[in-house]
Amino acid sequence: MASTFSTDLALELVATGEKAGLWGTITNTNLQVLQQSTSGVVDVAMTDGSSDVTLALSDGATSNGKNIYLKLTGTLQRNQTLIIPASTTGGTATRIYIIQDATNRTTADKFTLSIKTASSSNPIAVPVGSTMLIHSNGTDARLDILQKGNFAITSSSITAYTAVAGDNLLIDTQAAQVTITLPASPTMGDEVSIMDVSAAGGFGTNKVIVNRNGSNIRGAASNLDLTSNNQSIKLRFTNATKGWQYVYNQTS
Repeated sequence: MASTFSTDLALELVATGEKAGLWGTITNTNLQVLQQSTSGVVDVAMTDGSSDVTLALSDGATSNGKNIYLKLTGTLQRNQTLIIPASTTGGTATRIYIIQDATNRTTADKFTLSIKTASSSNPIAVPVGSTMLIHSNGTDARLDILQKGNFAITSSSITAYTAVAGDNLLIDTQAAQVTITLPASPTMGDEVSIMDVSAAGGFGTNKVIVNRNGSNIRGAASNLDLTSNNQSIKLRFTNATKGWQYVYNQTS
């Protein structure tokens, strides 16, 4: 009887009486896979300019998708998605990952980065510089814990940006005003933070326009202008009626 393979990690499961003389090699490989799944760290380049990046869960072998910690690297060439396999030869693959965004997305192209399970239509948007604890149940990937990063926006190169939930935006408007578009389909608890970090002038000279993108802001169907130097706000989405509400709005 041929070997079979486990579901989540595709460990080789040797049938009784099979693989004579190979048990040592197979066992060692399985132990290496288990090590990857508990403490393995791997860089995953997100630089492909023509297709999404799919993790591997290879049968009976080490592979990048079996590491618990994935560091996403490189300069994005397009809106990019990391694909988690939905299954292995053994069946549905449920996986837990810690994923760090170390990509370069600071160019004027403002490419997006997301994570999803293969065949899913529900990608998770990755805030710039964040670290995320994600699990995949074989159907969808789910965000469990988010450690936010920071994205510096300088108006001399970027004057418009579409935020994702969890963004911390540090904005310098010395050169021009900036428009920040809120996420299109927010869910309760989503947050976006915006701070004036201009070395001179600031929001009082060149404002930040917060585009509501279809959702209310503080119960009103209108955009929000930030016009005070040193202003810092955090918005949290509540419901369809109130929409985005202030967590704080500090101007000094």
